[in-house]
Amino acid sequence: MNTLNLHPLKKIEIILEGAHRDFATDLLDHAGVKGYTIVGNLSGKGSHGIYESHLMFNEDDVLIMIIVAVPEDLLAPILEGFTPFFEKHQGVMFVSDIQVSRLVKFKN
Repeated sequence: MNTLNLHPLKKIEIILEGAHRDFATDLLDHAGVKGYTIVGNLSGKGSHGIYESHLMFNEDDVLIMIIVAVPEDLLAPILEGFTPFFEKHQGVMFVSDIQVSRLVKFKN
């Protein structure tokens, strides 16, 4: 019986205002990330209370989450790039250890 081979990566989940989407995706592209998933129109509760999304006119006015899986060597440059951003803007970043089955999708 064949077993699925799993490979360790880091998962980064970035929650920020949709108005900063281009900044975040440009930073990830320049860091060498092969791809990411963007989830829009988020709702939730945090340190500033309840945030209810209201997609009225455009996605700039709502929270989004960008999910990316990267090799360990890309983590530090990405964190370094987002550090000054999060000193001035709302949002949060989560980093966790994951395992993926198709490593070719995440490495150059």
